[in-house]
Amino acid sequence: MPLLKIETNARVDEERRPALLKQLSEAVAAMLGKPESYVMVALESGRDMLFAGDDAPLALLQLKSLGLPESRTGEYSSHLCRLMEEKLGIPPERVYIEFSAPARHMWGWNGGTF
Repeated sequence: MPLLKIETNARVDEERRPALLKQLSEAVAAMLGKPESYVMVALESGRDMLFAGDDAPLALLQLKSLGLPESRTGEYSSHLCRLMEEKLGIPPERVYIEFSAPARHMWGWNGGTF
């Protein structure tokens, strides 16, 4: 049930969005070693956002996944920052990432919980 949510002030053209979402979904599945059939990616682009008093391209990411290992968040941060730079032109120093690993009973799906 990995979820990658991206909020950014960068603009992503409508015709480019489907391919970008697919690339991000595949990347999250590979990074976490989970089936892509469970991965959800949400992209909110063109948002009004500032970082350090500047509206240069930036992103706020949230990565949630059951069993997300704290020992690997540094590795995940590096990978996600690289993706933001490659796919959206956002430098790593303009990216914040929130990692969370909810308890199974706190994540619902298909009329139940995990």
